[in-house]
Amino acid sequence: MKKVTFPHMGTSVVVFADLIRDLGNETVVPIRPNKRILDLGVRYGPEFACLPFKILLGSYLEAVERGADTVVTSGGSGPCRAGHYGEVAQKIMASAGKDLEFIVFDSIYQKPLEFIRKVNRLNSSKLSYWTIVQLVRFYWRKLQALDQLERASHRVRPRELKRGEATQVFNESVKWVQESKTMGQIAEAEASGLKAFNAIAQNSEVDVVKVGIVGEIYVVLEPAANLEIEETLGNMGVEVNRSIYLTGWTRENTPGGKKSDGFEDAAKPYLPEPIGGHAQESIGHTVMFARDGYDGVIQLAPFTCIPEIVVKTIMPRVTREHGIPVLTFFLDEQTGKAGMQTRLEAFIDMLRRKKETREEMQYARVSGH
Repeated sequence: MKKVTFPHMGTSVVVFADLIRDLGNETVVPIRPNKRILDLGVRYGPEFACLPFKILLGSYLEAVERGADTVVTSGGSGPCRAGHYGEVAQKIMASAGKDLEFIVFDSIYQKPLEFIRKVNRLNSSKLSYWTIVQLVRFYWRKLQALDQLERASHRVRPRELKRGEATQVFNESVKWVQESKTMGQIAEAEASGLKAFNAIAQNSEVDVVKVGIVGEIYVVLEPAANLEIEETLGNMGVEVNRSIYLTGWTRENTPGGKKSDGFEDAAKPYLPEPIGGHAQESIGHTVMFARDGYDGVIQLAPFTCIPEIVVKTIMPRVTREHGIPVLTFFLDEQTGKAGMQTRLEAFIDMLRRKKETREEMQYARVSGH
């Protein structure tokens, strides 16, 4: 029986752990990235490697200590280095004396037969393809529920009267979804979670600042990589929305799925062609957040990430033409929460002043003063 581990990325860990187990493997569930895992990745990884690679490498090394012999991860193609993470990590592990099997899933668009062969390698129980399809549908529904609950937490957290309740409800709701055994139970868990969010005492009159978050997928989705920025902002009274949720990204990258929410057209005047990573998404969604009336945007990027560096150079023009301030964080192992908190406080204070000034001017125009 394979002992399988995989990357830790937000709440999806609870879904992938059970899916791999249902395929007949022993799951070595990755623990939430911490300082030791990052230290392992820094020690064994190239100095120039980006933060996600160092976290993933450290996570694999830690999982090996708990008996993992197989890594399942995603690949990719194009200018972004993420497409080579699996192969590079495998070579580094081998040089460190860790003999692991890597199953790297590239896009089903490019090599569908290779994709199916890799599914077969992971299908230790020899389940039929129909059974695997049903499993994928079941766990896909769990991912959808988790994304909906996360959106609800972003809406409620800045308005809650007692700090911490939204986070507590979210954590409980994740457990309810994880424990669901049927499609009906998933729907019930999702509905119960949303009901619990609505039951939290909130200040419905508060005019919250709204901030969009864009950037590279791993540092956007993994709270340990972005130092819990969404929860921090929520506790500061800021409603956040992300450009990337796992289900949305997956739909855009699978046959028959929704290909785009319009970010490509929005980005076209600034970045007409994809250059790798999530550069076009970052630009396009910043424009879309501005059109939707958001007060500001925060860009999250791994240090040395070329696509997001290009985005950073374009953002001043987007700000000038759409009037939306942008704050960029380049994240690496040296990034500290205290420094991030200070920059966030200054940015949000500025957004609040701009918002108040804009509302006062609108009031003056309407009232004739």
